Amino acid sequence: MSVLTSPRGKVEVVHCRRTESQDIYCIKNLIRKFTQKLFGNLNIIYLLEKANLAITLHNDQEEIMAQATFLDYPNWNIATQDNWVSVFRELDSDIPCTPLNTLFMHLFVAVDEYSVGCCKEIIRTVFKAVLDLHFVFLIVPSCMSLGSTLITVFSQVGYVPSLTNDEDFAVHVCHRHNHYPQLHIRKARVEDHDDLMPIFLHHDTILKETYGEYFLAELIEAQDEENHAVVCEVEGVAVGFMSVCSQVNLELLHKCFDLGPFHGLCVPHQDDILEPPQEFSIHESSDSKLENSGEESQKIVKEPQEAVSLETRESIQRKGTEAAVEEALSPVTSENTGEVEDSEKLSQVSSMVYMGYYISHRSSLSLSLPEDASSFRPIYKGASAAFCIQLFFIDEKYEARSLDFMNFVFHLFRDKDFCIVSVPHLTPEFVLIQSFVKVVPFNNCTLEQDLYVFHRAGLLKTIKIRLATLSDTPGVEKLVSTLMPCKSILEDLKQYNEARRDPDGTPLQVFVAEVAEQVVGIAVIRNEMDIEYIRSHYNIEDFIYFNHHQREEHGHLYHFVLNPIFRHYTKFFLKEILRLGYRSCLYYPVYPQVKEGKVQSPKAHSLTSALHYLVPVRPRRQIVYPLEKLGINAPSKEVSKDALSYALNHTNRKLSLEPKITVNAKIVVVGASNVGISFLETLVFCSHLKFSNLTLISTYGLPGKKLLGNEQRKFLANDHCYNDRDHELMSLCSWVNVVAARMIAIDRAAKQVPCPTEVDISLHPTNREVSNSCLRRYTGPIPCNHFTLNDEEDCLRALAWIKNNSITTEGNVIIYGNSIDTYTTVETLLNLGVRGSCIHLVQHPPTSIITCINDCAVEGAIEEALQAAGVNVYRDALLAQWNNGLYSDPIHTASFTTPAKPFQLPCSMFFSFLEKNVDYETFKAFNDACLVYDGRLVIDSNFHTNDIAIRAAGPLTKFSNRYYSNEWTHSNFNSKEIGFQLAAAMLKLFDPTLEPVTEPPADLDRLIPMYKGAKIKGGILPGSYHYLHVSKPAIPTPLEVQRAQSDFGSEIVTGNVKNGNYFRIHINKYRMVETITCLSKVPFPASNYIRLFGQHEQALNNLCARYEDGLVPDLYSYFTEPWCMALFHDRFIDLRKALHQILSSKEDKNLPSMEELARQIEDEEINLPEKPRNYLKRVFQETIYRPLVEKSILDYLHYNHYHLPIKHMDSGTTAKVGAIVMTTQLLGGHSYLEASDVNQQTKCPLRMKMHEAAQEERKPTSLGCTRLAARFGLWPTPLRIDPALGDAEVPSGLDRTVPTMPIPELPGT
Repeated sequence: MSVLTSPRGKVEVVHCRRTESQDIYCIKNLIRKFTQKLFGNLNIIYLLEKANLAITLHNDQEEIMAQATFLDYPNWNIATQDNWVSVFRELDSDIPCTPLNTLFMHLFVAVDEYSVGCCKEIIRTVFKAVLDLHFVFLIVPSCMSLGSTLITVFSQVGYVPSLTNDEDFAVHVCHRHNHYPQLHIRKARVEDHDDLMPIFLHHDTILKETYGEYFLAELIEAQDEENHAVVCEVEGVAVGFMSVCSQVNLELLHKCFDLGPFHGLCVPHQDDILEPPQEFSIHESSDSKLENSGEESQKIVKEPQEAVSLETRESIQRKGTEAAVEEALSPVTSENTGEVEDSEKLSQVSSMVYMGYYISHRSSLSLSLPEDASSFRPIYKGASAAFCIQLFFIDEKYEARSLDFMNFVFHLFRDKDFCIVSVPHLTPEFVLIQSFVKVVPFNNCTLEQDLYVFHRAGLLKTIKIRLATLSDTPGVEKLVSTLMPCKSILEDLKQYNEARRDPDGTPLQVFVAEVAEQVVGIAVIRNEMDIEYIRSHYNIEDFIYFNHHQREEHGHLYHFVLNPIFRHYTKFFLKEILRLGYRSCLYYPVYPQVKEGKVQSPKAHSLTSALHYLVPVRPRRQIVYPLEKLGINAPSKEVSKDALSYALNHTNRKLSLEPKITVNAKIVVVGASNVGISFLETLVFCSHLKFSNLTLISTYGLPGKKLLGNEQRKFLANDHCYNDRDHELMSLCSWVNVVAARMIAIDRAAKQVPCPTEVDISLHPTNREVSNSCLRRYTGPIPCNHFTLNDEEDCLRALAWIKNNSITTEGNVIIYGNSIDTYTTVETLLNLGVRGSCIHLVQHPPTSIITCINDCAVEGAIEEALQAAGVNVYRDALLAQWNNGLYSDPIHTASFTTPAKPFQLPCSMFFSFLEKNVDYETFKAFNDACLVYDGRLVIDSNFHTNDIAIRAAGPLTKFSNRYYSNEWTHSNFNSKEIGFQLAAAMLKLFDPTLEPVTEPPADLDRLIPMYKGAKIKGGILPGSYHYLHVSKPAIPTPLEVQRAQSDFGSEIVTGNVKNGNYFRIHINKYRMVETITCLSKVPFPASNYIRLFGQHEQALNNLCARYEDGLVPDLYSYFTEPWCMALFHDRFIDLRKALHQILSSKEDKNLPSMEELARQIEDEEINLPEKPRNYLKRVFQETIYRPLVEKSILDYLHYNHYHLPIKHMDSGTTAKVGAIVMTTQLLGGHSYLEASDVNQQTKCPLRMKMHEAAQEERKPTSLGCTRLAARFGLWPTPLRIDPALGDAEVPSGLDRTVPTMPIPELPGT
């Protein structure tokens, strides 16, 4: 925030922020003729799309005061973007400009009255935001003066000619030292105490209370050879302080952190023991995590027998051994302790060996270690090469220059190469440590702090990125020699040097990073050849405006390696790749691993250390197309092809200088349920945040391993929250630590599962749940042929038992329970070849009058299918004992009691599907931790348990009795939505961009939250029936009781269960789709039908009217018509939202909006001389709403044409007319070419007018737009939509990712 004063004395408070898409209109209004002469005629959208940095200045009323755009290459074509450095070096050799320290201003606009102040404020902000920036250049035609504003910050340095014409251009420069200079660093003096204490007390008062008021002065006085105190000063006043010490407890650090990449912070010694014993076997685990920090301490976690994944957030991948660090870097001896000059040179480095540091984006290392060798750690004999920062603080105004301290303190310790600092987990990542490397803790780390390391060579500013040459081969070989993908990288380098492209013709580029004439990094880029598939399957348009990027500007990142001591230059490396390679976007896929550990990739991708400088891109929900029915209107094969699934990561020019906020708080999630996965997904896909300490504790790790394969029937019913493909598209293992174990205790005092102080632990339903069949608990050993299925791992174990014990030929299988899982298991067994006569379905006495299907027609079909298959069904039977109570393992017989008489069944396998409850070990963990448990874990409306540090969600929980809502639990709602809402509540604690948390009113804190996402279940039932049931969250009620209610609404039913084409839709009294039930003999696109939930029946092509007129004989075929594809499109909800926003906006402040007008008519606040419907249509025609609606629909069609079954749209008026008519068809209109539709229209004058307009005049009618607007725009309240939840409501402030550009006005439209 700054205060600007105009020449006339007016005062304006202004704020700086990144430019957003909604600023474009105001920016255009600020452009003057003088601006165009200085910068040329610019396409503002295109410029912002390609800019590295764009800054907007606004006042308290959010009015745009000024805007400036900066790129990393000059404008006016005075030099090519990859070769401008030599031009400017020749211009003025005294200006040491490099790509690292230089930006170019391509646009500046401002409100005239405040232009000078705005210009200075923006320039100061740019220097503050870009730490390495020293020069901002401005190029203008030589015949133009800068004017009264820009002349105040820029000075001319010379002239350069244009590459395209004979015109000369004047070059002006702005220096850092005039606006936000580097700080002067010196040794601290006792007299600095009075300047420093107010700054320190602003951050912390504990040290003063502990050590007294003058502890800082005593610390300064105690300086010696091992302890130093330094300050930074501005105009003679100390504004920052740092205390450093050469005494470091390396023994403790070696026990807690993996310091192998830094040679243990020791000087290399010949007696160092770096290699583990030969019996160590290293293999990759598919359920581990990569990221720079976090621990997976497992003190009170029971480990399974198999190998457990170890924490390697920034794991070191070596070929068996660590490479020794032999970095003989000469000390920096610059007398100017305030800065490191870019011209600074290192003396010849004798050996800068890459330290085997390589960050895995796909899998960490798991070790299968002998028990006697599991505690092996390298032993370092050399002297300490590190000093530590004991205390650091700085005035917030100068915090961006914190790194200026480092050159001075390294000068104080000439024999040390590393500086380390440890900070508590919950400390926000401040500017200083953003240039440090976060060290990987061991899984048994006991320290409650994170460790950061900075190498002396990281101060060098001479890093240079360039295209590789043949002479770089030895340096690259040395760099990657310890890496697993070494061979692939060297092969690509060889191919580039020989041909510059792959054998198949794909262009290939290899870039190297060079420091002191040594190769310290390499990146391999190819053209992205599958950009159409990426656009249609991933939400890359959350980050870019696709139409402003040429095909050849999309690059595919295959390899990226950078020495860890230069890791803080990763973003600069990526930015230079974009500039030198003429790219605007980079994509990096993370392919899933199959069980053999092989990467499913057509070309080898290395595991890249740059992953966490990229943003994960959400996958898009795909339409299941009826390709045969669509014919030539079907999407292209590039869009509809079934390619290998992968998680996509991305960066672009706009993100090259965009910082991520690192959240180091440790968040432990217990259980890989749908709630837990949704919670983690929401956190991971927050593009502006980086959660570095996410840990999942789950018995079998992450789901989605495709253990059973797609071709096999599933034992368990499907809730359609996630499938295997969804897990592949997310690749949570790239971001989350996974502990394959079970929680058996919670230490609340130590905040450990384990967990640090005051860190939220999210406790979700565990994967292991047991049946709640009786009041007493079975305590004996679980029989080997007893199966309680909770996840795919349990199903795989059951399948293996069936195959290994000849169950299909001679076994008797008992399935005990009343849930839908019993039916899906029966069908799976029948499909596997088990005879129906050998399957015994035993249903225990029901606890409710509501069945698991709750539809008599479907239940009747299942009963007939069971009889036809010969399955034995027993009702109202209660398990009494097995094996007559003599022994328990294995089960040979099972005895049951019934109201009539008991019976006994032979048993080869026993499946239990009773009501699930928490298993004993989890309950004991809750009980021992004194968490309130009342049949379920008790929570409040904000997911809190009685411990504020522990939150819980999912079917394991219940609301506190003070809400008087025992009927409502999380099991009544969509699990995916519950997980999202839990993440939304957590983000309010960590995301500074969200609005501050406010306490709810006293009355509202006693209300439980209600969620809107559909409750879904489905599967394959006996008789090979494909089943789907979608309903709103509700307390279970018999279907007959629902139908008897006066406000039930109506039902639309086609087909019947006997023919296997049963389709039922329930329309509520508001004419919204509330329930969908499908039962079919053939597979159907369930994901399409789920999208029908919550739609108005008119959006379904006037479904009710057409059904009443007998025009909808089969809903299955009805929903394969082309117009339906728009309903199933993932961005259809965005169109609805846009239309609602248009109709709820006001054309004039004194006139009501269309939405307000409709409400006034509904409330009878105004008297009309005509019918309300006709009045609304007339107002719509005569106001600006009609053209806005038309444009919004046109833009939607044009921008999503590759997904929708529409023909090519010509330019000009024909395109507009065709689009509007096609829109009417797609979004619920009629196909005017069908005779049956024309006959139907004779009953409705409105439809007849639309038909005449479409057939005769061939131009859009206002009536058609009115119909669309009324159908999709007038919703009660606007919804904030999250891509993962469809129509679910999102809390305020959480609907942001990176702002996307608005759809432009295209030529000819």
